[in-house]
Amino acid sequence: MLKFFLFPFALLYDLVTCVRNFLYDHQIFESKAFIPHIISVGNLTVGGTGKTPHVEYLIQLLADNQSVAMLSRGYGRKTKGVIIANKESKDGAQKINPQTIGDEPMQIFSKFGKQITVAVGEKRAKAIPQILAYQPHTEAIILDDAYQHRAVIRHLNLLLSDYYRPFYTDFALPMGRLRERRAGAKRADIIIVSKCPENLQTAEKEEIKKQILRYAKPNTPIFFTGLKYGEIKKMSAQNQTVENSFQTSNPKIILLTGIANTTSLLNYLKEKFQILQHFEFADHFAYTESTVNQIIVTFKELNQAQPCAILTTEKDSVKLVEFEALLADIPVYYLPIEVCFLENESDFKSLILKCLVEKMQK
Repeated sequence: MLKFFLFPFALLYDLVTCVRNFLYDHQIFESKAFIPHIISVGNLTVGGTGKTPHVEYLIQLLADNQSVAMLSRGYGRKTKGVIIANKESKDGAQKINPQTIGDEPMQIFSKFGKQITVAVGEKRAKAIPQILAYQPHTEAIILDDAYQHRAVIRHLNLLLSDYYRPFYTDFALPMGRLRERRAGAKRADIIIVSKCPENLQTAEKEEIKKQILRYAKPNTPIFFTGLKYGEIKKMSAQNQTVENSFQTSNPKIILLTGIANTTSLLNYLKEKFQILQHFEFADHFAYTESTVNQIIVTFKELNQAQPCAILTTEKDSVKLVEFEALLADIPVYYLPIEVCFLENESDFKSLILKCLVEKMQK
């Protein structure tokens, strides 16, 4: 019933996005070209398709042999304009944390800041020249969450679609979660179905491809990826007693999440742990001292009855570092994730590297 009332607003939203895309398609709105190889990673839906692990995968693929930069809008940050995390960190002009650059860029900077340039900026066309001024020899720039950001010409457009919420069954905002109509998939050079179960059958893959190709360009390469969870890590070196919490036959945890979609994570954790309580916050949730104190009180109450630990996501852990002093005596873990291809990973790598080589030869 609610969707019925939202339908007119969805039509209006769809009209606005269609007009905008028309203006870019016919070069009435300018798209600016840059010398470095531009790779965009994005989606048609609002959040939750696993963009950050795929961006990290590309960084690992390219950074050993190329000078790479990652540019994000920096969603959820409390600053404006262009910030180059490496430069600010080096000069000490501004403290680099999730408040200044956003939680996902902070996660990437924490892991890859010594290998690549990490920058944020709402207007990518203005941010890229500043990246090149800072690092003139940049050969590849990965745009995070930029599928709808058409002011920059990209050489490779990667579109992600969540296995559990495929774009071809969704509707435009606010009736559904689509940022633009399904036909926007035609701009994709590669489509990745993310968060797939590892036992996804061939027949289902073929049906998914069939549905996607109703909207994408013919012969668009389609890949299937899942999420591989790594070994649990301590959030702080002070938490030396944490290991004991996970050496029992039925480990118990308090789960903290501030991500868009917890389906895959919960499916994984429920097989391995007993979740005593789940603090499920909104995507990009900004933790406060009050929230952290509430979590600590809950932990102490539950821990008295049955020893447990706090487990969170890697994305949340970079925000909780700010409260390290409060959490000094609390066992806090985070769970790293990475992308794994169900099949044809070498074909995907070849497509990325071939496109990069062709761009460099022009």
